Amino acid sequence: MGFVAALCLSSVLVFSISSGADALSLNYYEKTCPDVDSIVTNAVNNAVKKDKTVPAALLRMHFHDCFIRGCDASVLLNSKGNNKAEKDGPPNASLHAFFVIDNAKKEVEASCPGVVSCADILALAARDAVVFSGGPTWDVPKGRKDGRKSRASETTQLPSPAFNIAQLQQSFSQRGLSLDDLVALSGGHTLGFSHCSSFQSRIRNFNATYDIDPSMHPSFAASLRSICPKSNRAKNAGTTMDPSSTTFDNTYFKSILQKKGLFSSDQSLLSTPKTKDLVTKFASSKANFNKAFVSSMIKMSSITGGQEVRKDCRVVN
Repeated sequence: MGFVAALCLSSVLVFSISSGADALSLNYYEKTCPDVDSIVTNAVNNAVKKDKTVPAALLRMHFHDCFIRGCDASVLLNSKGNNKAEKDGPPNASLHAFFVIDNAKKEVEASCPGVVSCADILALAARDAVVFSGGPTWDVPKGRKDGRKSRASETTQLPSPAFNIAQLQQSFSQRGLSLDDLVALSGGHTLGFSHCSSFQSRIRNFNATYDIDPSMHPSFAASLRSICPKSNRAKNAGTTMDPSSTTFDNTYFKSILQKKGLFSSDQSLLSTPKTKDLVTKFASSKANFNKAFVSSMIKMSSITGGQEVRKDCRVVN
């Protein structure tokens, strides 16, 4: 379902891109765990060979992690006792492929115990997910710490598939991310699958005037209505985020220009001149999109917030 989720801005956390003492660096593990990149890449590669949905899952997991308490691997923590963790919040119910991070962490711990954070492993895995899908590569700055808190209630802060451009802009700006970052990172929707629940409000009873969202191409709406019938719907009914959903490319932006963006939040990128210009730019050049995506991913994944290096990614030390 891309990286968007449940609607609500009831409580707001203020984030900061890492700086000063929290600054990340490309050579953070140069002496303490020099093989960390290749160990994580190997774990991701092994998983992708068996399951083509893994890259989209890892990329989404990283987004959902960074947007709550910064990139602190709080999304990996299990619920415990009375505390319901982020991964059990409604927007995260369809997150999967946690085993990939577990496998990578196990190998990293065998090579250099107690050194590499789960948050860094997830950031590296998200990069590898893009690369194994045919997208660009980049050097991931490292040195994140793992958080000790994870609350399902905070997942309401994730941007929703139903958001308009103003709501999206507010959500991203609260995390120090610009309109350019918003459009580039939305391109992560080039990978993955969405359940009917995330877009059904656009294809039936849209509002008092229209049954179908008028910003949606009629033939596209018709195909979605057949995939998501009113009743007797298959449990996992839904559709791919774009027609080439296992390939990291710029098809997502081309689809939006054809009025075939799956979510309201996707289609809303045409509603301001600045965001529409960026959609057009990325639709016409995969190279321009790749360059912008890399820059925005590095910026987003540099939102810090943790305190420790977990021994086990699913539980605090």
